[in-house]
Amino acid sequence: MRPQEGGPLPAAALSPYIPTVTSSDPLLVFDRATLRLRRERAAHAWERHDFLKREIAERLVDRLGDVRRTFPLALDLGSHGDEVATALAGRATVEHLVRADLGRGFAARARGPAVVADEEFLPFAPGRFDLVLSAMDLHWVNDLPGTLIQIARVLKPDGLFLGALLGGATLWQLRQALAAAESEIDGGLSPRVSPFADLRDAAGLLQRAGFALPVADSETIDVEYESALALMRDLSAMGESNLVAGRRRGLTGRAVLLRAAELYGERFARPSGRVVASFEVLFLHGWAPHASQPRPLKPGSAAHRLAEALGTAELSAGEKVERS
Repeated sequence: MRPQEGGPLPAAALSPYIPTVTSSDPLLVFDRATLRLRRERAAHAWERHDFLKREIAERLVDRLGDVRRTFPLALDLGSHGDEVATALAGRATVEHLVRADLGRGFAARARGPAVVADEEFLPFAPGRFDLVLSAMDLHWVNDLPGTLIQIARVLKPDGLFLGALLGGATLWQLRQALAAAESEIDGGLSPRVSPFADLRDAAGLLQRAGFALPVADSETIDVEYESALALMRDLSAMGESNLVAGRRRGLTGRAVLLRAAELYGERFARPSGRVVASFEVLFLHGWAPHASQPRPLKPGSAAHRLAEALGTAELSAGEKVERS
């Protein structure tokens, strides 16, 4: 039975499927309990700070235009303010869309079926969806390969995953300014901007998770701000500020922030006086395996030689080339 489009699910149906993490595992890089709290706060005034999510969602959905297929049931993983659903409006690509978000506030405001769910513990049956979309969400999971494996599991055979997450070059200007300011004032460094995945690893992660025909590429979105402090306020309002579990607790020293803002302006201001912040977006594309998909040929099974196609003579290994 497929869910029908309509209003948000009642509060009783939105109980979170989120186990409490008490492990001291060093692989738990991000503080997801804090992430959940920040998501709840961000949901209250999301319309003032949703521009980046809207842009990324639109770019992600545009990539569906290259796929000539209709998807009966799709999942929007990390739905925020329904930006993916808005980008899909008017398209015949997706018939029914289920939203899932870590924040109850975001799930409750969805314009269709929605659940509160943790990306690290997906509460969906195997082979449930024809398509999984995820925009600006998966950069906060501790075990990205494990989450990708779960996404592959909930897809039907020959189902499609399209994801967009922030990459390792995101906010490189802010990292540089904060590091310089903290080194100058405190005489040391602490993790102040969260680490994200690199493009060179992305396709390999998809392959490790069992996806067929994996593809990964990146785009950079440059955003202008009045100042570095305005950027920091916006990141906080979006729930996208530092979540490294080993980050320095308590308020960051005012002197460090002010010096970082000063350095940011000196190094990265544009002629207008505004500063630029770069967001690297990694786009992931993979299919759940199916017998109908093209497969690479076995070594030695080619029907024609490369030399024939190139119109050249074939030489055995070690044979000397005669030069005219």
